[in-house]
Amino acid sequence: MSPRVALITGAGRRNGIAWSIATSLAADGWDIAFSHLGEYDRRMSLGGDPDRDPAALEAELHAIGGRALGIDADLADPEVPGRLIDRASAELGPVGALVLSHAESVDSGILDTSVESFDRHFAVNTRAAWLLLRAFAEQVPAGGGRIVALTSDHVVGNVPYGASKGALDRIVIAAARELAPHGITANLVNPGPVDTGWMDDATRAALTSAQPSGRLGTPDDAARLVRFLVSHEARWVTGQLIMSDGGFSI
Repeated sequence: MSPRVALITGAGRRNGIAWSIATSLAADGWDIAFSHLGEYDRRMSLGGDPDRDPAALEAELHAIGGRALGIDADLADPEVPGRLIDRASAELGPVGALVLSHAESVDSGILDTSVESFDRHFAVNTRAAWLLLRAFAEQVPAGGGRIVALTSDHVVGNVPYGASKGALDRIVIAAARELAPHGITANLVNPGPVDTGWMDDATRAALTSAQPSGRLGTPDDAARLVRFLVSHEARWVTGQLIMSDGGFSI
């Protein structure tokens, strides 16, 4: 797997999972391209400063010792996924690892989900993932590459998010089979409930009480598994949906 260039989506906030993944991979010697969308972070009030955090991540990645490229990108636009891969490979070299950590996530259920919201969730969480996988496979360097997607099974009261993530799961597992001749592995990680700015106190307390380990997951917990899955040591692991949630799903 050479060169070691990773593209990570959804890495605009310091308290997000993608931030921890980016810094972990940089520490392993990867050059990092990452996408972010300040408009979404502002709309969802997820914490951090959408105007400053991406620049701070670039600076942190440079300080670790690698190259870094931050790209503001609305993945609801079907032209954007291919452009992301093209720009990352043009500026840093062929992308050897693709980590899908972006998400549209607006809570709504069966009765109150709008068509507009449903369509945007599928455009961002599902269609963009497929287009990124395709563009990644078309430029993958000699020796193959790695795909890892962050997923969730939270559907009740969160129908468009959970349904679009379920479709993502099927696409990534199909990619494990279809892209294997290209030397590409594809896996999913379900990190369970991780407080990345979306929990209120009541939600945090309820979810913590449901954890056998007595604590919620952290972005670093998810990053450690992703770090392994994109490594050479994980070359025989593919087509898996791994529950890495501290026992929450048991």
